[in-house]
Amino acid sequence: MIDLSLIEQIATKSAKEALKIYNQDFDIDYKEDNSPLTKADLVSNDIICNQLAKYYSFPILSEENKQANYNIRKSWEYYWCIDPIDGTKEFINKNHQWTINIALIHYNTPILGVVYAPALNIMYSADAEIGAYKTTNNQKQILKHSSTQKQFKKNNLKIAISKSHLDTKTKQFVEQFKNTQLISIGSSLKLCMVADSSVDLYPRFSPTMEWDTAAGDAIVRATNKMSYIYNDNFDLYNITKAKPLQYNKPDLLNPSFIVI
Repeated sequence: MIDLSLIEQIATKSAKEALKIYNQDFDIDYKEDNSPLTKADLVSNDIICNQLAKYYSFPILSEENKQANYNIRKSWEYYWCIDPIDGTKEFINKNHQWTINIALIHYNTPILGVVYAPALNIMYSADAEIGAYKTTNNQKQILKHSSTQKQFKKNNLKIAISKSHLDTKTKQFVEQFKNTQLISIGSSLKLCMVADSSVDLYPRFSPTMEWDTAAGDAIVRATNKMSYIYNDNFDLYNITKAKPLQYNKPDLLNPSFIVI
């Protein structure tokens, strides 16, 4: 139904314009919630939305667009979920760890995603029907599809943590493990690192929105891993009762979650 290579091309097209801004001095504005906004957010958003509308008739939910009321959204069977620049703080700090995120959601489940980190020249992409890929310096590799969910060890874990949003609860969570290696990185690359097995897990207890996670989550799920809702009853060593993140909720704010 969807041409994954076309979505990769759309992400690449928006990235070219975003990189032009990234590689020069630029102004920083702030939204009502005090989160930063740059010209790149808006330029990337325009390109992605216009290109998707050109080829597909699905509704678009983007961080930089006015959000449709849930009474309208709840009837959507398929829709695009976009973060035109994920990791704006990383973009502003020029540490290269920002991404362009495009996801296709079916009801409440991400089924296709592209996460492109143009300053690092890394692209992750996935279609639930065909699998997941990582492209580095134009070399494309298939990400391994785990046949069964991973059984967790208690020591020597590699754990991805947020570069800009490390909170007390996350620190307390990682303290339960011994000899832990913490990998601090920005944007949705943390989900992708679980998908490609660079890290063992990614806990996130500080706020995120659905567009922050949707594309990376599609890649995670295409490798038979999962983003689970985290609560006080969550058992890392028995996840049979854990519930996956849901999308297109009345409130677009994600709950706490762990990607395994």
